[in-house]
Amino acid sequence: MSNQTFILILSGCIGIFSGIAAVLLKTGVHTIQNFLTEDFYPSYANFMYILYPLIGVSTAFLLGKYVLKDFGGHGIPDVLFSISKKSSLLPRVKIFSRVLTSSFTVGFGGSVGLEAPMVMTGSAIGSNVGALMHLNAKKRTLLIGCGAAGAISAIFGAPIGAVIFAIEVILMEISTASFIPLLIASVTGSLTSMLLIGEDSLFSFNLKDSFQAAHMPYYLLLGIISGLVSLYFSKMVVATERLMGALGSHWMRITYGGAFLGFMVFLFPPIYGEGYQTLNVLIDGNATEVLEKSLFFSSLGETKTLLLFLIGIILLKPIASAITIGAGGSGGIFAPSLFVGGITGFVFAYSKNLLGIHLDLPIAHFVLVAMCGVMAGVQHSPLSAIFLIAEITGGYELFVPLMFVSAISFITKTYFQKHSVYTLQLKAQGKYLPETKDEELLDTISITQVIEKDLLPIHPEAQLTDLIELVKLSKRNIFPVVDSARALQGIVTLDDIRHIMFDAEKQKNVRVKQLMHSPPEILFSTENMQSAMEKFERSGAWNLPVVENNQYLGFVSKAKIFNAYRKKLQRQKED
Repeated sequence: MSNQTFILILSGCIGIFSGIAAVLLKTGVHTIQNFLTEDFYPSYANFMYILYPLIGVSTAFLLGKYVLKDFGGHGIPDVLFSISKKSSLLPRVKIFSRVLTSSFTVGFGGSVGLEAPMVMTGSAIGSNVGALMHLNAKKRTLLIGCGAAGAISAIFGAPIGAVIFAIEVILMEISTASFIPLLIASVTGSLTSMLLIGEDSLFSFNLKDSFQAAHMPYYLLLGIISGLVSLYFSKMVVATERLMGALGSHWMRITYGGAFLGFMVFLFPPIYGEGYQTLNVLIDGNATEVLEKSLFFSSLGETKTLLLFLIGIILLKPIASAITIGAGGSGGIFAPSLFVGGITGFVFAYSKNLLGIHLDLPIAHFVLVAMCGVMAGVQHSPLSAIFLIAEITGGYELFVPLMFVSAISFITKTYFQKHSVYTLQLKAQGKYLPETKDEELLDTISITQVIEKDLLPIHPEAQLTDLIELVKLSKRNIFPVVDSARALQGIVTLDDIRHIMFDAEKQKNVRVKQLMHSPPEILFSTENMQSAMEKFERSGAWNLPVVENNQYLGFVSKAKIFNAYRKKLQRQKED
């Protein structure tokens, strides 16, 4: 069969496997949560909320570190880094490790979502199937996208949003031929979930109110607020993870992280787990139910207490999510961003309606649209956010405000911070992710691949006569000056000696160290090609020396880089 047909068959299989993994994870988490919380009563103060997150994070850490040999880390950022830097190869253990560790983390109240672990699981399935079939890196990348699309589609029951998510977040480029496998994987993932657990959706909601153009000024304001909330969310996640990393040992992180997380969940029970049930309560108009499990807030006045309670959740949820991951738990910030967005929309519309001016705003609409806005801002995926919210809620009538708020939120967020939270998390780990296709291609070329060693070195104490002898032998016009320890001292060019090279007296009296000068820039064997090209542009040079641990290795020329770049480009087109 043709390669294209073979890829289509693989994409369908990957979608099925990703759908099965998503069902197992959802079922496992909800079973654990129901077992732990179904008998809770407000009068008991729910003190077990303090212990549950610590137990879950500790179990996930121990299981990952000592049994699975795969613990912690971020789901989607790790997938992006593997595509960019590791030729789309993901360890086989990630096919099942995140399903197990996430079940304990989220089931016991870890304030993260299941989407990122499922994207990691689906991507690992795609990567390992591609490796098993001896496919090249480009096709493995496509299968990683298929796994991610199948997983998201199975979790949300949103095949269109899942495909767009895979294109917008996971894959840097897409063609028509590549688009079809994503569609097949997404559909098979969604169908697998439907066959195994039915059409149970995350949000059971039907639009009652119709969209009104008169609400657009409020949607504009909501878009700006969503962008600012996205900015706060991203900054707090990165800052909290950095703070957790500064604690040192894993057990210190687990102890302090579990304690802080348990305390936050105890005061604000909706922070427990993913939080989708809280959003359903808000969408259905039963907002006061969110106070029922809170020991300190349930006995206070409802209106003002409710707003303060929800604002507290908006401020604390990003911190709780980062603590969960930083302490050693497994999960992602996909669901937390939707959760924070939904509450932001409720607080905005509820507060406006309390003022009693102008039109009453349909709270459910603003909850859904704000979910889209914050997701678009946090993940830099405006199209994914639009289709995902529209599909999981059946709210296609809200397409206009969804598009509008998503765009405004994205513009607001990127005005202050151009990177998504995933890129920020990678940068916090010291990992570089290319931003363009050109950078991605350059990163496939290493300095050591293009080093030229045909430039003849000379000792700094050598005479001009010795240098002239090298000129006769060399085909290059640059001569590196290297001492006995192979350390680069400088360079001499043919232009530096042209005016004296035929002077017999100077041939005997002038030494190379008197003629040499420093190179305009020095390349290091460990730096990436993007940095090397910046040095070439900055210096205006066509040839630069390369050193490693102060040892001279050779030279790199622009021409050699361009030739290697052209070959890589041709190979990609052939693939």
